[in-house]
Amino acid sequence: METSLAARRSFAEAAEGASRGSRAVLSVFDTLCLWRERAWQRRQLAGLSDHMLTDIGISRAEARMECDKPFWKG
Repeated sequence: METSLAARRSFAEAAEGASRGSRAVLSVFDTLCLWRERAWQRRQLAGLSDHMLTDIGISRAEARMECDKPFWKG
């Protein structure tokens, strides 16, 4: 997912000098990248063992609640 974060940063920097229309396109791109990142993180969280979840201080129930959220909800 580092690629997604790097892309979001570079597009955010490009948006500073962009026109209004370009900023809108970049904003949509940024949102799509964020949603993709959330979906990936939740898939990774779902795959953690109970031992790993305990190590990071999250119960299985908390992990399940987070993983059940749709990608567009933070």
